[in-house]
Amino acid sequence: MNIPFVSFTPMEKELHSDIENAFKRVFERSWYIGGAENEAFEEAFSEYCNTGYCVGVGNGLDALMLSLKAFNIGEGDEVIVPSNTFIATALAVTYTGATPVFVEPDINTYNINPNLIEEKITDKTKAIIPVHLYGEAADMKPILKIAGKYNLKVIEDCAQAHGATYGGERVGSFGDVGAFSFYPGKNLGALGDGGAIVTDDKALADKIRALGNYGSDYKYHHIYKGNNSRLDELHAAFLNAKLPHLDRMNEERGKIAKAYYEGIKNSKIILPGIHASITNAEGSVSKPVWHIYAVRTRSGAEREALEKYLSNKGIGTNKHYPIPIHLQECYKDLGFKKGDFPIAEEISATELSLPMYYGLKDEEVKYVIDAINKF
Repeated sequence: MNIPFVSFTPMEKELHSDIENAFKRVFERSWYIGGAENEAFEEAFSEYCNTGYCVGVGNGLDALMLSLKAFNIGEGDEVIVPSNTFIATALAVTYTGATPVFVEPDINTYNINPNLIEEKITDKTKAIIPVHLYGEAADMKPILKIAGKYNLKVIEDCAQAHGATYGGERVGSFGDVGAFSFYPGKNLGALGDGGAIVTDDKALADKIRALGNYGSDYKYHHIYKGNNSRLDELHAAFLNAKLPHLDRMNEERGKIAKAYYEGIKNSKIILPGIHASITNAEGSVSKPVWHIYAVRTRSGAEREALEKYLSNKGIGTNKHYPIPIHLQECYKDLGFKKGDFPIAEEISATELSLPMYYGLKDEEVKYVIDAINKF
């Protein structure tokens, strides 16, 4: 059996006519930037996230960067980010001229540990970016409490968590803004790059929209030194076709995650941390949407052995992320060395992501489970 790490084919076959019709609508209108499709998607997605406003942008990195710029965060400022995340979270801070300050994750959930945030706050700290990594909501209640105590902005990085909830509320609705990516592999993905920012603050939404449109509030009138970052009509149309199906498709991911959780019985494999939402709905802290199903091994060597073993069985996997941000060459200017963030380093060395996508068949899931149990 051959099981890829990810496949868009089942979803694309199911939604083929909807996507084709979306293309035709845009093509026949001959209007490709800032039109009816974008307006419809922004309205629908803000409602979906239970926020007042949505601004479509070019990608998830821009969503974070424009949010930071809208708060006038820049040179000399510091922004707290997780030490365990995709590099875009840190790059957004760097692009404003500010400095990313890394905080270690909870080893069980992979998300930023709220208990470690306060010790990293200085008089230069201006914001916290909690990342809802792998589709699991960060622990927002204590994060918001800390932000309130120190008057910090909270920018939720929701790039991997479309539709995830925390205490019954959608991610993106807790902080000052929520930043999303619609990269094709996301739970809600365009057919190319795209992103969005959601907020309840109209003035902030207007500023972000202007910042993403060359700093212009109306044509040829520029009030900020802005960027070119807009969600184009075609991708907005594709997202309009997919959004009504997102919750249903997330539920399917949840069933796969539950099967993995209940079926994998191998002491060499460490399963992801929070499972209350898929084993007992009562009192659940959060409901993940399982963008990634990330397991860990006891050592890096064992991770490599598992990866090779599963590959030989025809099972695709991925590593998120094999080099932590503080050890990436592009951030050597921050002066960190191996051992400075041991939890992020351990996750980077031992994490392996299993196949997880809408349309993964029961027999394929069983094949993956059986293979892992025999490892």
